[in-house]
Formats: sequence, C-alpha cells, structure tokens
Amino acid sequence: MPKISPFHIAIPVYNLDECRIFYNDILNCEEGRSSDHWVDFNFFGHQLVIHYKPKPEEELHTNSVDGKHVPVPHYGVVLPWDAFQSFAEDLKQKDIDFIIEPYIRFEGLVGEQATMFFYDPAGNALEFKAFKDLNQLFAK
Repeated sequence: MPKISPFHIAIPVYNLDECRIFYNDILNCEEGRSSDHWVDFNFFGHQLVIHYKPKPEEELHTNSVDGKHVPVPHYGVVLPWDAFQSFAEDLKQKDIDFIIEPYIRFEGLVGEQATMFFYDPAGNALEFKAFKDLNQLFAK
C-alpha cells in the first residue's frame, strides 16, 4: 500500500465567520491562509477549506447504519483510539449537539469502531471514528 498523504477537502458554508470560530475554537483546528470567501484549516493533518456559498434549500438525507440515521453526505477522519476518546470528551464539555453520540459501532464484528457524528454551523455533517485495531479499517 502506498504511503498515505494528507487529503484536501473543500466544503460549502453560508456563515463563514461562525464556521471559522467553530473549526478554530471547538475542533481546535489551526487556521492557515484565508480570504473574505474562504479559510484553510489544518484538519487533523489534512487540509480543509471552508468556502462561502449561499445557504442551500435542499433537505438533509440519512441512511440507516447499525440502527442509527447516518447523515449523507458527511466527512471526517479516523483518529487513534485514545485520541478519539479524549476528543469525544472535549466535545461533550463544549456541549456539542451530537447527531449520533459517541459509541461502539459493529461491536464484536468485523470493522468494530468507535464513531460519532455532529454538524458544523452550516449543516455539514462530520464523522470521527477510531479502531482499536487499525487493520480493521478496510476489513470485509
């Protein structure tokens, strides 16, 4: 398998200032370059860019996974197990309104993982997950 490189993702936000505060202060992402229409962040070692876009009128969609309503689309990262646990506690202390509270998904099955979902202030769904055994990440 080739060496994993940082990814780049750009997401739309209709409230640039509010999302800038969220990614800086709630998720503790370091801010990089910016303009009056976009902001770069160090998103757990990856480049996340929030771009201004007028608020969409579309409804949110979910798929059922493990008995929960998983928002589609969503994005996020896989964290080390201990980092996930600390991050989840930090978010609880900051009163994040979880879509799906931190829990163990697929418990006892292939792909067992810790996961949690929440929205940013623009309604973009984020998922953070962790595997005790990272070799399970792509297990079938």
